Amino acid sequence: MSLTAGIVGLPNVGKSTLFNAITQAGAEAANYPFATIDPNVGIVEVPDKRLNKLTELVKPKKTVPTTFEFTDIAGIVKGASKGEGLGNQFLSHIRQVDAICQVVRCFQDENITHVSGKVDPVEDMDIINLELILADLETVNKRLQRVEKLAKQKEKSAVAEFDVLCKLKTGLEEELPVRALEFNEEQWKLVKGLHLLTSKPTLYVANVSEDEVADADANENVQKVKAYAAKENAEVIVVCAKIEEEISELDPEEKTMFLDDLGITESGLDKLIKASYYLLGLATYFTAGEQEVRAWTFRKGIKAPQAAGIIHTDFERGFIRAETVSYDDLVAAGSMVKARENGKVRLEGKEYIVQDGDVIHFRFNV
Repeated sequence: MSLTAGIVGLPNVGKSTLFNAITQAGAEAANYPFATIDPNVGIVEVPDKRLNKLTELVKPKKTVPTTFEFTDIAGIVKGASKGEGLGNQFLSHIRQVDAICQVVRCFQDENITHVSGKVDPVEDMDIINLELILADLETVNKRLQRVEKLAKQKEKSAVAEFDVLCKLKTGLEEELPVRALEFNEEQWKLVKGLHLLTSKPTLYVANVSEDEVADADANENVQKVKAYAAKENAEVIVVCAKIEEEISELDPEEKTMFLDDLGITESGLDKLIKASYYLLGLATYFTAGEQEVRAWTFRKGIKAPQAAGIIHTDFERGFIRAETVSYDDLVAAGSMVKARENGKVRLEGKEYIVQDGDVIHFRFNV
């Protein structure tokens, strides 16, 4: 399952520095706009303490975490929807991601030029969101021109799409992102087919200075970002991209000590990865045996055969049943044997909806 979150923002807000921390891939970070022209894609492990506990219990030969993908997209500037900067190229890259992580500068540093000449997170977010809205409005208007004639001829599918497009046009003209508009299930299918930028789930990443990371809520700019995000029911993750880049190069023990010294229990990076993962409706199930303990990503709501197919198509094709125990029940029992004795291991069929934290052994025959 390859889903990706795109890291967007104005130039010089810390996007590429954050991406370096995420992937240790060394994306160019420079003090000028457009240091990153082509999108950089990196894969990162999803932090999950449950995997460590399962490894302790099962003692496998190897442990394999699940992963998540981030795309670093070059800085957007005002006028991007009209091709300013490298706008059209950047917007096409955003179109290809499944969720958006918008990095917002909340730190002061006279050595790092702000593209607008001053640090104002609300203005920055407005610029980004307006450019995405304008790009969506152009898409909707073009589609309306094609559909309107058919709708006037009372073609049923065209009438339904025309109504959706008109609602989209009205909302976008009021500078509302598509994700803030209400549609029924059938209408959402039409909306999704348009691949609109502002329909994508979004979270905001407030980038603070090293001095402020331990008490970020005291930062007035962070407060402004949280107030802005609250209007969209969006989540805000606070990070210091510079610190995250530094600790990404440390081993786990050194990383823990570093965070303790800063008065932080969890790195901003770990919070960002998990928030992005759940933003897309993703969850994790586990397989656990002597050879391997492994985490697998699935979309919430899928049934057991489809979950089995994530491992191998043969598992789905020949699915018989899923021998399942919840993570909590397994840990409480102390072993799979004890969990069975306690009646906590269940045999689930084709209609079973897989839950986050399930530990599953699939039985199949092909």
